[in-house]
Amino acid sequence: MHFEDFSRAWLPRIEQEMRALLENEPPSLRRMYGMLRYHLGWENQQGEPEDAPKGKRLRPLLALMTAQAAGGDPASALPAAAAVELIHNFSLIHDDIEDRSPTRRHRPTLWTWVGEPQAINAGDAMFVLAHLAMLRLQRHDLPPDRIIQAMEVLDETCLRLTQGQFLDMDFETRSNVTLDAYMAMITGKTAALIAASSVLGAIIAGAPDPETYRAFGHELGLSFQIEDDILGIWGEEALTGKSATGDILTRKKTLPVLYALSLSGPQADELRAYYTREAPLTPDDLPSILALLDALNAREFAEAQGHAHAEAALSALRTAQGDPETLDMLAGLVRRLVGRRW
Repeated sequence: MHFEDFSRAWLPRIEQEMRALLENEPPSLRRMYGMLRYHLGWENQQGEPEDAPKGKRLRPLLALMTAQAAGGDPASALPAAAAVELIHNFSLIHDDIEDRSPTRRHRPTLWTWVGEPQAINAGDAMFVLAHLAMLRLQRHDLPPDRIIQAMEVLDETCLRLTQGQFLDMDFETRSNVTLDAYMAMITGKTAALIAASSVLGAIIAGAPDPETYRAFGHELGLSFQIEDDILGIWGEEALTGKSATGDILTRKKTLPVLYALSLSGPQADELRAYYTREAPLTPDDLPSILALLDALNAREFAEAQGHAHAEAALSALRTAQGDPETLDMLAGLVRRLVGRRW
């Protein structure tokens, strides 16, 4: 089975598992749950059903794929799949507020519609629903110790997520961010949840070597974030659903920028001047900054790093015990994500 076939077979069941957690709300909370459904792409702002872009659903699919790879039934991992996707969306709601992002998935972000306070409430509700989703593992007759282990993984991951987001925001006001510090940040902000998605499926399936799957997800997560950094500067807005070059205007310390800033010479000095001046950056500054990044080979460096972590993910897969066909499907997914345009 190819990833596309697996996705078509299981995405409807993931959606069903998530929707079950957002049904039968009291009439007085219809608007609150409508905010969650809007962010998840199920409704428009008027509360009417809508099939809007929902994101890649990479994390829940990974949980099901690794469960199958480890010899288990993907259906038994559906609660964990729903949980990791809800945690991901909780983090996106809060990130959009913190980053002042106006759009996500080609639609206005939740906070721009309902305001910051209610968007924070919606994000908090999404966080709690994710934990309630994990408790639905009890319906699959799993050993209690596996359920507890899975809950522990989810909670530890939530902490790493918030630590990574703290560092990401902290970097915005620091001029001395190193490449090592950047890697520590994305380990929490992005790689932690992708690693958790991968290890959760293996834990639920009773794999003898679940940490191998965690290592795979960790390296895939690093590669995935580096590709996101590249898209944040050179991506096509029509494909990504987010403003291209937005990372530059907000002076985010992403890998291509940090690499260029770590160099010496007149072009690096000129780039540092843009990133340290008091006046905000404007669209008029973009051509010069992009030209400097190109001259300093920032994109080439980032692409090489992304490929290296993808290769490390593939190496981890080669040591994993499991179903060869599903492991090959996971390897194909890694190759699909390297150099993506969306």
